[in-house]
Amino acid sequence: MRVRHYGAVSRLAEHILNLHGVLALLLVFLLVALEASAFIGFLFPGEIACILGGVLAFQGRVPLAAAMAAAIGGAIIGDSIGYAVGRRYGERLLNRVPSRLLKPEHIEKSKAAVSRLGGKAVFVGRFTAALRVLVPGMCGMAGMPYRTFATYNVAGGLVWAGGSVLLGYLAGAGWRQLDHALSLVGLSLLGVVVMAGLVVLLVRRRRAAAAERADRARRPVPESAGVDG
Repeated sequence: MRVRHYGAVSRLAEHILNLHGVLALLLVFLLVALEASAFIGFLFPGEIACILGGVLAFQGRVPLAAAMAAAIGGAIIGDSIGYAVGRRYGERLLNRVPSRLLKPEHIEKSKAAVSRLGGKAVFVGRFTAALRVLVPGMCGMAGMPYRTFATYNVAGGLVWAGGSVLLGYLAGAGWRQLDHALSLVGLSLLGVVVMAGLVVLLVRRRRAAAAERADRARRPVPESAGVDG
């Protein structure tokens, strides 16, 4: 199944690289925008679309500035839609997504990231595929203020989407190696986030245990009711 999935992604990438002009830019925008808003990122990561936008600019098929605008706009708008969908539909929507696309561990990692990092999870989540797809909706479900979400969403969209397009432009024909390298970086970052969460959880538990012991030590010792004669 995974081999077939990668084959389909590769074929779609080749089709995109045969396009030019407005149609190419529209497809880059849509693939990035639909990543978090429609969970399409589990089938075709938006990062690849950004990289391909840069490759198209390298080939002279689209202007570099237009490719960056399409990718950044798609990233910001798509995550805003994902936030709104999560806020309104939440668990009902997650329960309807096929398990082959949405694994329970992805959901738990996203919830943990939002709980631990708050708005920063929106920015950090940009750089790993599983979090990038789920974090916006999780922020909406958690009731994060939209102003907080939007601040990190815009910052993350500018850095991640704009940077990915530039990397694709610089990589040119070597974009496949770049995509592989960025995937490894994203997985490494996800591992760091998970490990950091475990460390924070362990520290909190130890602090809670220490506070409970200190509280017991401060309690007065009950006086003896009497002396046996």
